[in-house]
Amino acid sequence: MKHFHRPKQTLSAADELFEYKSLEKKKLKIAAAITCITMLVEIIGGIFTNSLALISDAGHMFTHFFALAISGAALVCADRPVCHHRTFGFYRIEILAAFFNSIFIFAVTAWIFIEGVHRIIQPKTIIGFEMFIIAVIGLVVNLITAWILHGAAKESLNIKSAFVHMLADTFSSVAIVIGAIVIYFTKWNIIDPILSIAIACVILIWGWGLFRDSANILLEAAPKGIDSDKVRTVLMEQVKEIEEITDMHIWEITSKMYSMTAHIKIKGDEKCVDVKKILGRIKQIVNDEFDIEHTTIELD
Repeated sequence: MKHFHRPKQTLSAADELFEYKSLEKKKLKIAAAITCITMLVEIIGGIFTNSLALISDAGHMFTHFFALAISGAALVCADRPVCHHRTFGFYRIEILAAFFNSIFIFAVTAWIFIEGVHRIIQPKTIIGFEMFIIAVIGLVVNLITAWILHGAAKESLNIKSAFVHMLADTFSSVAIVIGAIVIYFTKWNIIDPILSIAIACVILIWGWGLFRDSANILLEAAPKGIDSDKVRTVLMEQVKEIEEITDMHIWEITSKMYSMTAHIKIKGDEKCVDVKKILGRIKQIVNDEFDIEHTTIELD
């Protein structure tokens, strides 16, 4: 007896994008809630124990929470339909959020540096054991949040920014745990501001990377890993009908959404070539080789 199986239904690109964005939102909500609670614990704990390292880590946590909250708002705005004066929709809101988050990070690190230097000059007594307990809590939370965001971080610049935040803060939490142990047994309170400045350096490095990437997208630079000269060379090699490519522009609308425009001169008489077939091959090549889905080609 034959068994008839219903063919597996495939999702359209729009449906897949909708499901992916919905999953992103759920992960962001969970991560933001956990991060906010831990941030408050570290702020209270830092004040109670006089630990600038804990407070600076709470500041790092706040940048996480800020990034997660803005990312969630960006996803909601990005789902809004296009209109006559915003023909690309609201995809760039995600990039704007990442850009402003990087500016905020610079302000946070500046405060940590200033306060850290002040505490090196005038150290304060640190309560090591309580500092250790709170640092362990922060470490566990960072690991959990990083695990929640890991999958979505591959596709979204904002989610990636929050994920890298968590990884950086995980290392800083490990350093604070070790520092708390050393302070508890040795009473070397100066370790605390030194750790806070080290954490600020990590935050600053990450913030600069986020600033650079988001600024490049806003300035419509070519996406990272895509060289326009290489795109031109590949097209010339694989489409023999092409004589010349001019006025080529490649840019990133938002994370993983690439666009390209170009003027292409075709060899021979236009009446003797299949223009539609050539256009189809060009679009297929740039899509397969460089993930450029949106192309506008003008044939000369």
